Amino acid sequence: MKTIGLIGGMSWEGSMLYYRLINETVQQRLGGLHSAELLMVSVDFAPIAALQHSGDWAAASQLIIDAARRLEAGGADFFLIGANTMHRVAESVSAEVEIPLIHIADTTAEVLREDGVERIGLLGSAFTMELDFYRKRIGEYGIEVVVPELHDRQMVHDIIYQELCQGVIDADSREVYLAIIDRLREQRIDGVILGCTEIGMLLQAQHSEIKLYDTTVIHALKAVELALE
Repeated sequence: MKTIGLIGGMSWEGSMLYYRLINETVQQRLGGLHSAELLMVSVDFAPIAALQHSGDWAAASQLIIDAARRLEAGGADFFLIGANTMHRVAESVSAEVEIPLIHIADTTAEVLREDGVERIGLLGSAFTMELDFYRKRIGEYGIEVVVPELHDRQMVHDIIYQELCQGVIDADSREVYLAIIDRLREQRIDGVILGCTEIGMLLQAQHSEIKLYDTTVIHALKAVELALE
């Protein structure tokens, strides 16, 4: 079994999902008392979130580079950044270590392509929805990405940072998200990417008639697949 490296803490709520999903899947695949060989560097999210909102991506990148180097030194065979938004710095981080980064947008796009998706809605932080690092990456697979209107994007963003990243699950916020998804459906999308690692805490398949693609689940399962090759 290969050793999975995980940069977590962004937020720790999302990292907890990664840890559970990875270990549950390894146990399902191998049975018995098996669990994953996994190294995690969990960062303090508060300074990173402040850097995100101030636009200082270079400083944020350096914090993730430091975490990736620690994983490499610890013996990880490959690594994940356990946050969609911080893939904004994925290329600069990957360039500073020898072990491969498993990009969350690539793993998600592969699943979308397998499902024949041509047009997909995207929910995530404002950075993920508005900057081109994520949408462009999905687009390289021939898939068109649709994001909510400005007011809806701000509501999605605020719920992520003010509630989900702090472990708050509010049924009213779920209804807000579902209403936003309904408005996206008017643009003839084939599904919706839950493009923030915490959104799956609020929305699951049973809550929506349209297919939801939870990037945390997709990313974690890809890590297990690679670890067990």
